[in-house]
Amino acid sequence: MRALTWHGKRDVRVETLPDPELVNPRDIILKVTSTAICGSDLHLYHGVIPTMQPGDVLGHEFMGEVVEVGKGNSRLKKGDRVVVPFVIACGACFHCRKLQYSACDNSNPAKTADMPETLFGHQTAGLFGYAHLTGGYAGGQAEYVRVPYADVGPIVVPDELSDDEVLFLSDILPTGWMAAENCEIEEGDTVAVWGCGPVGLFAIQSALLMGAHQVIAIDHLPARLDLAAKLGAKTIDFRSADVYSALLDMTGGIGPDAVIDAVGMESHGFSMDNIVDYAKQTLMLETGRPSALRQAIVACRSGGRVSVPGVYGGFVDKFPLGAVMEKGLTLRSGQTHVQKYLPLLLDMIREKKIDTTFLISHRLPLEQAAEGYRMFSDEPDSTTKVVLKT
Repeated sequence: MRALTWHGKRDVRVETLPDPELVNPRDIILKVTSTAICGSDLHLYHGVIPTMQPGDVLGHEFMGEVVEVGKGNSRLKKGDRVVVPFVIACGACFHCRKLQYSACDNSNPAKTADMPETLFGHQTAGLFGYAHLTGGYAGGQAEYVRVPYADVGPIVVPDELSDDEVLFLSDILPTGWMAAENCEIEEGDTVAVWGCGPVGLFAIQSALLMGAHQVIAIDHLPARLDLAAKLGAKTIDFRSADVYSALLDMTGGIGPDAVIDAVGMESHGFSMDNIVDYAKQTLMLETGRPSALRQAIVACRSGGRVSVPGVYGGFVDKFPLGAVMEKGLTLRSGQTHVQKYLPLLLDMIREKKIDTTFLISHRLPLEQAAEGYRMFSDEPDSTTKVVLKT
């Protein structure tokens, strides 16, 4: 099969690899029809996520047709068209029974346990195409992929919905929804969202669907701010406005009721703290640049809520814990419990309450995946989402 493989910083290649095979009875083999490049994939592309190995197959947003089914999987059959969650979950452990699928105890092979437990205190769930830190599973930017625990994760989608309409159920739509849900939105609330990338835009859409009175989007890229405005958000360009002052002006001096950091560990900007973070990250003295998260915490009103769907992989400096404590903020984060949200969000797509296709800026064949990564990294204002067709 053909698949996109990682070979180092900004070095990804489409290569010929052996086709995957069934390993466990609950597995399926999926013939991928559509797969997407995620903003989280750019952390791998930029070389800031540890434990990647040359030849690793990338990609955690994908869907396709079931072509083989393990003997222990009675839920799916050959020919089913499914979207696969990026989180791999067993469905039976302590966390899965609580619908906390991204904390699954069983899906991350034990050989990788030392690093996540050192960094995070506990083991993480397995993820597709996202380093040996999260299990070393081959990803879905390929013609075929093995899907473990496939009687728990994949959701069958109806033929009347196109791939473009449902592909983002694999990650970014549930991630945006959970980010808004973690804000515990109440009537009259203002929600501020840092980052108008794919997750940020779906968080905006979700917050408005959940009844937010006002959503304020913060970014510096005109096309992305325009997409946020079309969804119904007010916008702040951080290049031309002081974000903190603007938010106070837009909220009667109190600050947003809830804030969302949809940026994560590679914040942009020319503030002094971010310049120092960039140098430290380059020298491997810290793992993330949390400039957006600092801004969000400081701007949030006292007693407010902080939601962090943006990816962080380890330690950060200058975390404003004093602001969290003194203002009584609630902080909620985590990889998305995708399986929990799939039935609800699929129904909302079918009922035309949620549109996802507006986000797609480029559709490319898998053979051009390396160029898709380059564009998504280097031309973010004109490249909002790249979908690869196999």
